[in-house]
Amino acid sequence: MKVVNKWQTHLSKILSSLEYANLQAFINSEYQNYTIYPKKEDIFKALELTSYEDVKVVILGQDPYHNPNQAHGLAFSVLSDIKFPPSLRNIFKELNYELQIPIPKLGNLTKWAKQGVLLLNSVLTVRENEPNSHKAKGWELVTDEIIKILNEKEEPVIFVLWGNDAKAKIRLITNPRHYILTAAHPSPLSASRGFFGCGHFAKINEILKSNNNSEIDWDLTGEEQ
Repeated sequence: MKVVNKWQTHLSKILSSLEYANLQAFINSEYQNYTIYPKKEDIFKALELTSYEDVKVVILGQDPYHNPNQAHGLAFSVLSDIKFPPSLRNIFKELNYELQIPIPKLGNLTKWAKQGVLLLNSVLTVRENEPNSHKAKGWELVTDEIIKILNEKEEPVIFVLWGNDAKAKIRLITNPRHYILTAAHPSPLSASRGFFGCGHFAKINEILKSNNNSEIDWDLTGEEQ
C-alpha cells in the first residue's frame, strides 16, 4: 500500500505510525483471505491521479463499491463498461439538470480527477458484497489526515460533502479560505431529500471562476471513444 507523489511526504507522519502499521496488517490479511475491492494497486488511485498541489475540489464518498469490477480507487467512479451504480446515475442526472450535460455511457471519472477533483472515500477498501466491512478499521485516520492537510493549503479548496458520513468531516475544515458544500447523499434512499437540485456542480465552477481558477469540465461524453 504505497502512496505516490508528494502525498507520501505530506502523509509521512500517519504512514509511519503504529496505527497505520496495524491497518496494513489487517488489510494484507483481508486480501489474502477474501475478495477485496479495489485491487490492491488501486487503493490510493485518487491520490495518484490528483496530487496535493493540484487539488481544487474534494468530493468525499463513503467506501468503495462492493460488487465485482466496479471500484478502482476513485469515489463514485466505476471502471469503463460497467453499469452505473444508482448513486453515480443520480450524480449524472443532477449534472444533466444543472448544466445540461448529456448522461455519458461510461462511469469512469478519471477525467475529473485529472482536473484537480480529489475523489476520496472515507474508507479505501471493502469486502466483496459487504458494504462498510472495513469501516472503523483505521482508514478514517488516514483520510482525516488528508482532509487536515488540505485544510492547511493556501489556495482555496472546495469541499463537497454529500450525506452524513461525509458531513462528519466538517470538523476538520477550519480554514476560512476554503468552501464547504453540503447536501444529501446521491443514493436512491436520500437523493430526493436534498441532493437533486443542490446545484453543486455549477457552484463549484462559479467559485473556481471567482478565484481566477480554471473550471472543471464535467462532460464525460468525449471519453467514450
